[in-house]
Amino acid sequence: MPKTKAQGKHRMTRRELAAALAPAAGAEAEIEAKFLREASADEDWLRTAIARRLRGEPLQYILGEWEFMGLPFYVGPGALIPRQDTETLCEAALAWLKPRPDARVLDLCCGTGCIGVSLAKLDGARVAFADVSPDALALAQRNAARNGVDGIFYESDLFTHVPGVYDLIACNPPYLSAAEMKACQKELTFEPALALYGGEDGLDFYRRLAAEWAAHVRPGGLLLMEIGYAQGDAVGRLFPHATIRKDICGLDRVACVERI
Repeated sequence: MPKTKAQGKHRMTRRELAAALAPAAGAEAEIEAKFLREASADEDWLRTAIARRLRGEPLQYILGEWEFMGLPFYVGPGALIPRQDTETLCEAALAWLKPRPDARVLDLCCGTGCIGVSLAKLDGARVAFADVSPDALALAQRNAARNGVDGIFYESDLFTHVPGVYDLIACNPPYLSAAEMKACQKELTFEPALALYGGEDGLDFYRRLAAEWAAHVRPGGLLLMEIGYAQGDAVGRLFPHATIRKDICGLDRVACVERI
């Protein structure tokens, strides 16, 4: 009796899947194998996924979604992948928003919208989203709908086309330097350079924010910015009243600036 297609194809075990992923995933191969196996039992899809991963494509783009602050988000090459580092900013924002139930929030350089969507979902904040990339903005809209939150969306280069003032602005701007862009791992080359490159020294967007932010925040309001782990001192010089919040690894991660 001839074998069916399903009978004739070897079903990869989790161990075999991890071994195939190891050249790209290294120590994380077992974890990535788990994610891929849970995503699909289709062997053709898994083998295609392995080939993509071995070319350096991030697991998150292969899966098409990722979790942030316990919420599900669509991801794609038009926007940065949500990372645990950025949860430090979200946690700071949620703590500040807790006694301010009517606060208006702007998620600036929103990408997937992971910050603004999380604040709207977990706090009930009224959120506007802004990004220079139409692809990122479309993804943010999909993620807002997926998580059942409303928002206003602006295609804008920082504040150029963003009206009004806000109680809180949360921003994860591009902050990699030219040297960091050249030295970055292969996976990062799949993410949009537009959302990564912050100029020769990585500080271009912080300089722009330093010049523009106060006109868009109410007195007593707050600006929260994600920063690179070695940028605390430099950003502090641009924002003399900033306090720097560390992430779970003890590295500088968020600059907090109150509008006096």
